[in-house]
Amino acid sequence: MADTLIKCEDLTLGYDKIIAENISFELKAGDYLCVVGANGAGKSTLIKSVAGLRKVTKGNIIFSDGITRKEIGFLPQQTEAQKDFPASVWEIVLSGCQTRKGLRPFYNKAERASVRENMELMGISELAKRSYRSLSGGQQQRVLLARAMCAAQKLIILDEPVTGLDPVVTEQMYSLIEKLNKKGMAVLMVSHDIRAAVKYASHILHIGETSFFGTTEEYLKSDTGRKFIETGSSAAQLQA
Repeated sequence: MADTLIKCEDLTLGYDKIIAENISFELKAGDYLCVVGANGAGKSTLIKSVAGLRKVTKGNIIFSDGITRKEIGFLPQQTEAQKDFPASVWEIVLSGCQTRKGLRPFYNKAERASVRENMELMGISELAKRSYRSLSGGQQQRVLLARAMCAAQKLIILDEPVTGLDPVVTEQMYSLIEKLNKKGMAVLMVSHDIRAAVKYASHILHIGETSFFGTTEEYLKSDTGRKFIETGSSAAQLQA
């Protein structure tokens, strides 16, 4: 039986105004969990809370003994200013090793090897010396995914990683994420694309007026899942 990495109990999200409440779920080693729901439901706030970037108003986020926040890779949504960052691809990916390096003044041999390995995995090795700002949107997302992988040990968190990408590049990104998951990396991903969520994810967390957590198969059979899917995809699209 797979080890539980993170367990969230009865979370309430929001400050002056409650965004979402009564959220409970767990993430096990090797899971691929997609967080879905309407815009403004609190999906991004939730995963930022798991990543340690925001506090929850109520409830508990419990990490197992085998994982800490420092061992989680996080790929947030990019701002326009970040897309114009002038560093090289190598420098961007290497910065993912920052939490491992700690107070040491230099990156060690193992950390640099991790950069090369993850750049190769993402198919961006030949871009190492290129300026990040000169890359296409799809290339930038591959760079950021490689960076997150340098930080990740057992879990990678992705906040709508295909936003703004064309359909071809979107499918390429989903394939890369699926490859990581099949290699044993647990995935926690916010997605506005319900078709992709039910195609790739092993589990679904739905946040909204009604909440749901369970396997993708259970979600497809639930009232919550059926109603939400009807608004975003036809049955034919889901089977494609």
